[in-house]
Amino acid sequence: MMRDCGPATSFQDGGRYGYQRFGVSPAGAMDRLALAAANVLVGNGAETGAVEFMAQGGSLTCADGPLLVSLAGGGATLSVQGHPVAPFTSTLVREGDRLTVSPCRTGLFAYLAVAGGFDVAPELGSIALHRRSGMGGMVGRPLAAGDRLPCAAAGHVAPQVLIDGLTDGLSRADGPIRVVLGPQDDYFAPDTIARFLGECYRVSARIDRMGYQLEGPALIAARGHNIVSDGIVCGHVQVPGHGQPIVLMRDRQTTGGYPKIATVISADLDRLAQCVPGSEVTFRAIAHEEAVRLARQYRARIAALASRLKPAQPDLDSRRLLGLNLISGVVDARDPAVNP
Repeated sequence: MMRDCGPATSFQDGGRYGYQRFGVSPAGAMDRLALAAANVLVGNGAETGAVEFMAQGGSLTCADGPLLVSLAGGGATLSVQGHPVAPFTSTLVREGDRLTVSPCRTGLFAYLAVAGGFDVAPELGSIALHRRSGMGGMVGRPLAAGDRLPCAAAGHVAPQVLIDGLTDGLSRADGPIRVVLGPQDDYFAPDTIARFLGECYRVSARIDRMGYQLEGPALIAARGHNIVSDGIVCGHVQVPGHGQPIVLMRDRQTTGGYPKIATVISADLDRLAQCVPGSEVTFRAIAHEEAVRLARQYRARIAALASRLKPAQPDLDSRRLLGLNLISGVVDARDPAVNP
């Protein structure tokens, strides 16, 4: 049961695809890598639904158990009954245990996964909340204190630790955010495109799951800022009349009438999502073929996470310590052979 959480806490999974032509946004986890890491630690598929925390943490009580849980993303930490759980490690919780998720420290999004996933009825194949349309989530809304989060039945899975060196910093690695120019880069003069690629932009406080408003040098479209509305994809960098770019994220609209100067590649969208307000970002243009190669590489990395698990060591409590052979021998201090 949810005891408390931030207002943007919701169920998210891999997203709702195949319905954009009907005006349905895909939604889904803002950081796919963190979602996958949390899921594989409890034996789930990488895109299984989990609880997404945005910036703020929360606390829950396990109403039944035992239950295997894990947390990943945003530098948030998990503790059970006040005892911290090691990063990228799943742990068993029992009936009555209280779970506490800390606020994110190095990013914006963290994911709490449970073995077997959450037993929530999907809408159009997904439990991901799209808040503006009231689709998915907890009967079309974010999670709130007092909500009971039903868990699906799961087979026995022992606690695991992820050993591939994954850290929260990975999703926010240094370096420019890579983009493919277009589809309306021809609306902008060459010096404007050079400004977009050469200057630094700051993530503003005006961000949500739909889009990230950036602040920096204005990008004025030589051919105007109104186009015939066309399809939108995640990562499109649209430029309204005020000239400040907006990167469209998972809850994006399905069509838009502003020119798009570039598109953030799918392999970099997760780390952009983890950029907190005030973060500085730069952009670098790459070829379409390179973007496709990086997308495949990123998907392969997510798919390989399950092969990078090892059994987690149990906590060093008194019962385990008493069961270990911690003494290899005995020395008699009175023995003259030892103390001549």
